Amino acid sequence: MAFKLAIIGLGKIAQDQHLPVVAKNPDFELAAVVSSRGAYKDVPTFKTPAALFASGLKFDAVSLCMPPEPRFDIARDALDSGLHVLMEKPPFPTVGELDAITEHAAKTGRVLFSTWHSQYNAAVDEAKHLLSSRIVTKLHVNWKEDVRHWHPGQEWIWEPGGFGVFDPGINAFSIVTKIMPQPIFVQACVLETPRNKATPIAAQIRFKPSWSGKTDLSADLDWRQTGEQTWDISVETSDGLSLKLRKGGTELYVNDDLKVAAPMAEYEDIYVHFAKLLKSGQSHVDGAPLQLVSDCFMLGRRVDTEAFV
Repeated sequence: MAFKLAIIGLGKIAQDQHLPVVAKNPDFELAAVVSSRGAYKDVPTFKTPAALFASGLKFDAVSLCMPPEPRFDIARDALDSGLHVLMEKPPFPTVGELDAITEHAAKTGRVLFSTWHSQYNAAVDEAKHLLSSRIVTKLHVNWKEDVRHWHPGQEWIWEPGGFGVFDPGINAFSIVTKIMPQPIFVQACVLETPRNKATPIAAQIRFKPSWSGKTDLSADLDWRQTGEQTWDISVETSDGLSLKLRKGGTELYVNDDLKVAAPMAEYEDIYVHFAKLLKSGQSHVDGAPLQLVSDCFMLGRRVDTEAFV
């Protein structure tokens, strides 16, 4: 029997990914949506999460697809209503909220799933396997895209808690934290911030290792790139291995030879994994990417750049 799912928030990511993926996954049935945009097809539609939870409608889980700032109350109310919760990335604006809701999910006995879609690629899994017993000496993240293409008219991303360039950058961090055999920490960060915005449009980050030895660990994030987008992560190890993940983690080059290339099916795999979690009653919460972003803001030095219009 399919799990009945409600999607809360019908913005771009829900329209592009969640709705079509849920529609073709036999483990799920779309039971309701919450949207300020009006009705969605013939699915029961509610204007607020509170109205959904009070409706008496019978369903099993919710997918939270709204911006992260209001999520804590919604996630808490969903758990208190006996519902399982999937969270589109980034799960919350703060690590504290993620820790608190994780504890609350455990108390209520409900499944909580923090999704990081860039982790769900075969090339990422293979990179993790290859690095698992090695010592990393060099890491460089080169993550550059066009904010006007991916977030047209979305003002929330420029507000405190909206992440700015770390909205895409956290995708890179989610890959890094998955494939690295040992943790890395933020050492220093420059936050290039438009004069008229609160969050950065670019960032240059230096990391430090949790292991001993000489390393060169860095990231370059930019939201001003037009044309072809760049989503690359390069890694070198002490025994001469060279890896490069390209195209957002869908291609893996090993010593310059293409080893893994698979069509992108990130959200399909997210919902496959969510179904497994629901059947087993287990949660899956990963706060490491959010912690790196939080540390960048904590240690970052703001540098003003031209206004964004």
